[in-house]
Amino acid sequence: MKTDQLPGSSYPLGATIYPDGVNFCLYSHHGTSVDLLLFDDAEDQKPARIIRLDAEHNKTAHYWHIFAPGITAGQLYAYRVHGPYDPGRGWRFDGEKVLLDPYARAVAVGSRYDRQAAIRPGDNCASAMKSVVVDAGAYDWHGDRPLHTPYAETIIYEMHVAGFTRSPCSGVAAGKRGTYAGLIEKIPYLKSLGISAVELLPVQQFDEQDAPGGLINYWGYSPVAFFAPHNGYSSRRDPMGPVDEFRDMVKALHKEGIEVILDVVFNHTAEGTHQGPMFSFRGLDDQAYYILDPRGHYLNYTGCGNTVNANHSVVRRLIMDCLRYWVSDMHVDGFRFDLASVLSRDERGVPLVSPPVLWEIDSDPVLAGAKIIAEAWDAAGLYQVGSFVGDRFREWNGRFRDDVRRFVKGENGMAAALASRIAGSRDVYPEHARRSINFITCHDGFTLNDLVSYDVKHNGANRQNNADGSDCNFSWNCGVEGPADRPDVVRLRAQQMKNFMTLLLLSQGTPMMLMGDEVCRTQSGNNNAFCQNNVASWFDWDGLKRNAEMLRFVRGLVCFARRFELFKQDEYLDDSGRGDGPGIVWHGVRLSQPDLSYESHALAFTMRYPAHGEYVHVMINAWWEKLTFDIPPPPEGRRWHSAVDTAQPSPDDIHEIRSAPAIEGKTCDVQPRSTVVLVAECPRAA
Repeated sequence: MKTDQLPGSSYPLGATIYPDGVNFCLYSHHGTSVDLLLFDDAEDQKPARIIRLDAEHNKTAHYWHIFAPGITAGQLYAYRVHGPYDPGRGWRFDGEKVLLDPYARAVAVGSRYDRQAAIRPGDNCASAMKSVVVDAGAYDWHGDRPLHTPYAETIIYEMHVAGFTRSPCSGVAAGKRGTYAGLIEKIPYLKSLGISAVELLPVQQFDEQDAPGGLINYWGYSPVAFFAPHNGYSSRRDPMGPVDEFRDMVKALHKEGIEVILDVVFNHTAEGTHQGPMFSFRGLDDQAYYILDPRGHYLNYTGCGNTVNANHSVVRRLIMDCLRYWVSDMHVDGFRFDLASVLSRDERGVPLVSPPVLWEIDSDPVLAGAKIIAEAWDAAGLYQVGSFVGDRFREWNGRFRDDVRRFVKGENGMAAALASRIAGSRDVYPEHARRSINFITCHDGFTLNDLVSYDVKHNGANRQNNADGSDCNFSWNCGVEGPADRPDVVRLRAQQMKNFMTLLLLSQGTPMMLMGDEVCRTQSGNNNAFCQNNVASWFDWDGLKRNAEMLRFVRGLVCFARRFELFKQDEYLDDSGRGDGPGIVWHGVRLSQPDLSYESHALAFTMRYPAHGEYVHVMINAWWEKLTFDIPPPPEGRRWHSAVDTAQPSPDDIHEIRSAPAIEGKTCDVQPRSTVVLVAECPRAA
């Protein structure tokens, strides 16, 4: 061993900066030797220096480590790991491949990066991504702290970091479009919507080339380095740029009261099938990081070629260390776990009753204040909505999405299901009053505009013969497939979108809306736009003027929902109709006579919270003819006022409470396929 090198330590994992140098540590159980590669620049075609780790001096148990004096933040590095190649035993070592550090806090991507070079035999040094040494503590947070907004007061906006400002019409300078810095410039718009949290599509470093036919992986569900903010979303080109710019974004969002939730992908990686590239995990210890069958083949519960072996002790530690890092060092407020049910599978793929990694996430003290949200299913049929493990996990409520879509579309037999969804899905969550995450649309599927404009998907641009994406969308084109000029169709589509938004914001649970739905963003019928890095996916800033009426409606509805304590309840509403606490009473077109029969297309309910002086009455007509609803007598000294009527053109579709028109009489006409919301207020002075 050279005199300028020290054996180093097996802890911490990754590259850790000390005053006099950096400790490097890597896990590889079955590797026989390890090379640490040091680079001067991301464009380097070969290492500036190679340090061979000696198994006698630089290995403790299954951890390879070395201390290199004189190295500082910004140093680029990678590994080569030598060992046996025997896929049947879970060994796929290739000493020619350059590997990322699984604990890399940043990744440098040169202009020669080539996914195919990581697949082809031979040395890929010239085209490989490189890890970056990061000093996580060298950042001034200016007193930034987590916001800890209660779920009951949270409204989530699911968005794509790059797509939010990538369009030239965003008004963001060209060098900042599609970046963390670009998003910062648009925080005033997010603030104006009234949302309280952004849920960012994956920002963990991913492989943009993992897409069909030369397209770009736009969504980012193709991770290669779990700790590293995606390099391509940074306007800065220096190695530390992505880390600091991401933290700038978090700090700026927090300053405006907006939480940051990350969509994290711990269920698979960009290494794909056995024919995929070797970026990191496969070349370090295939049988540790992935679920394999007895022949060494990848078990695919994700639909993406491989499945991360999340309950292996080493992988479990990596996941926990990663989550703690994003919370402690990057100040994020929570996580949405993509295909979270995968994390309940053991090392053979069998679902566990008490998965260790999920219980660790649930009970970890560092994560105690963070939001943890599960997409409680996987691509192999495991569906755990309502039964996901843990005490703290909230869940994406797929039942809410489907049932509300079907009712508003006009399907039979959905009235009872709608009532349950509005009241918080007690049939789905019978034992816990934990709030579901309610949504109508998300990144995966139709946008809200397309949900009311297309009967079927139109995914030809994805170059997969329209075979990708779900065929079960519960959508309705309102009479014309795609863009329409007919005034009746245009009017009905707007009305249906307002119906969806109203039910989303006024149901019990934490609502989540999709980026651009408030301005009628369209993907031209593509319900799987994961590879569409173009105007089909980007936020259309011209839509703020073109669809100003919808934007005004959504802003007003969010403001309305945040005004009432009735929509901030963690517990189920009392349906007895008594007491001063928050309660709900169900009706049909006749008071206290809800029609939940198969043929019913109407539902009404009164929400009341006497202790706070709140009374809201909602009437929903999904029938294609006008219906006349009885309305309950208002509380003594109050009158009903029409706050929302989705059948009315703007500005009469939504009113501020103080200017909402009064309702006279004991009945209210609700137009076909529309929703009316009344609020009982004290009479105003003339």
